Formats: sequence, C-alpha cells, structure tokens
Amino acid sequence: QVEVVESGGGLVQPGKSLTLSCAATESIWSFKSMEWYRQGPDKPRAFVARFFMDSRTVLYSRSLKGRFTASADSDEGTFKLQMNNVTPEDTARYFCKAVKSVPGNEYWGRGTQVTVSS
Repeated sequence: QVEVVESGGGLVQPGKSLTLSCAATESIWSFKSMEWYRQGPDKPRAFVARFFMDSRTVLYSRSLKGRFTASADSDEGTFKLQMNNVTPEDTARYFCKAVKSVPGNEYWGRGTQVTVSS
C-alpha cells in the first residue's frame, strides 16, 4: 500500500508565501500524476493542480493559476506546491494525491492545514 504524506502547512500572514511538500513511499516518478486538492471550512474538496510526471505538464485550477505553482523536486523526490500572495480564502486543508497509470489506483494523504490570518 502506498502512503502519501503532506507537510509544510501552518499559520501564514496574508500576502506571504508558503510551500507545501508531498512525499510518497514509492518514487513520485512511478506515478502518472501527482495532484493537490484543498478543502476549506464547510466546503467540498476542490482541485488545485495536477502535475503529469512524464511530460511535466501542469494543470491548475483557473482561479489559482498565477499564484500557485506545483512542481516536482528531483533532488528531494517530493512534490511541491508553492503558494504566493496568500489570502484568508486560501485557508484550507491541503491534500496530495498520487495517481498510478492503472485506473483506480489513487492514493491520498491525510492533508496539511494552512491557515491564513494576520
């Protein structure tokens, strides 16, 4: 069973930056894609970004493109989400999902909490 673990969350002031990390018990390069989602208070889980490992193509939520950057750190073997100019609306639990090429093989982490507040 693959385990996925997010880290890097915390309390951050509006306008600042924060970078989240996602690690898996298998090499991230063994997956078809690595993805970020978030779930704010009383909101459904929402798509943030999808990184295709073979092409390094990244898809973003339209509302977040330009402020958030998803990337793969080859040295660390982790999947990142850089969040810039954060606002209170970015307060959410951020989840990482690792997706295999075989349909149905998806692995979620437990999430890391990001709270944006002054």
